[in-house]
Amino acid sequence: MSASASAKPNPPRRAIVLSGGGARGAYEAGVLRFILDELPRRHGVDPNFEIVCGTSVGAIHAAFIAATADQTTGRGPGLVKIWEDLQVGEIFRFSARDLIAMPRMLFGVRKVAKLLREGRRPDRLFGMLDTGPLEQLVLGAIPWEGIRKNLKSGRVESVCIAATQLATGRAVIFTEQEKRVHFHQDPEDLVHMQPARLAPVHALASAAIPLLFPSVRVGSRYYADGGLRLNTPLAPALRLGADRVLVIGLSHGVVPSVSEALAQQRTAGFGNPMFLFGKVLNALMLSPVEVDVARLRFVNDILHHGELAFGPDFLEQINAVGVSHGARPLRHIHHMLIRPSQDLGLMAGELLADADDKLQLNAFLKMFLRAGASDDEDSREADLLSYLLFDKAFTTPLVELGYADAMAQEEDLLRFFADEKPPPPASDS
Repeated sequence: MSASASAKPNPPRRAIVLSGGGARGAYEAGVLRFILDELPRRHGVDPNFEIVCGTSVGAIHAAFIAATADQTTGRGPGLVKIWEDLQVGEIFRFSARDLIAMPRMLFGVRKVAKLLREGRRPDRLFGMLDTGPLEQLVLGAIPWEGIRKNLKSGRVESVCIAATQLATGRAVIFTEQEKRVHFHQDPEDLVHMQPARLAPVHALASAAIPLLFPSVRVGSRYYADGGLRLNTPLAPALRLGADRVLVIGLSHGVVPSVSEALAQQRTAGFGNPMFLFGKVLNALMLSPVEVDVARLRFVNDILHHGELAFGPDFLEQINAVGVSHGARPLRHIHHMLIRPSQDLGLMAGELLADADDKLQLNAFLKMFLRAGASDDEDSREADLLSYLLFDKAFTTPLVELGYADAMAQEEDLLRFFADEKPPPPASDS
């Protein structure tokens, strides 16, 4: 037996990867409540993640997880309470007067352009909605200094927040670790890892949905929603050394036959610009998780099949060759994906159609409702509004759905947090 075979394996390095999606993030909170509170209560599991990555609303959740990693109780309920206390009429400041003034606001871009040419950089750029109350409510619940404390103690190794840099269009991963590390950047890298001391401004930049929410200045550059380029920041988690990855997605997966039937049905709705905008936003911000997970499975299958064909030292041998040529070493990645068992856009549409008396909508959202109104009783999807319905009438059912979906994968979660090596994944072929 070789020395490498007899050596005690390193403990697993677990990462959680949190997606973006505005008000859809309430689903993540429900999943996290089960993981952070129910698993310890039921099984004595320590649901710790060495690497925490998030985009958009997932960035806010990532900061919360990292900042409270030393707490043993109350994390899940504390996170859920933020979502269950929301009322959309109190979150966005937008009155009928603001609606009338919107054209003047849009034409005011010349003034902003003049400031930028003069070298004066405002903290925010454009955006139809004043998100001040939402920022105060959500970000005030995060003890930001707790991130530093938990990094210093080793409870957390790395915290990542993904945003999209407007000037270059590339994904930038603001990353904080206990010791500031210089990340080697290859020219072909799709993402740029940038060391940072994380603060609320990074989470706000990551959550800035273009046009709707103002872009945010970090240093001398402006950033928008990280979901535009990297909605599910799986690549940074792997680059930081994770070998077990839990991904929480915010899109409802459908099988190809159902997907084709839905495509035919939805095409009729594309004459409605708000319906179309919602589908475009989904394509930009929700779909990439499919590609990332499929690529991960593909690499795992290659390594697993290689070991079956050429022996258990197959991975060691190809890494020896790859590293000698400047490549990063490959490794098996055990991954889990928890995603909605129901369509969140459809849930939003059904709420608006059947229980709109529960919602105190402001002038802006009422405008969206009127513009998105459909004569088709069967077309109740409201994808665009599902990003904006920061109201307990919508978020509470999403929290409950996330909790139930996590509970349905309880056995898989127990294997994920176990110290022993999980079984090799089954091939999709």
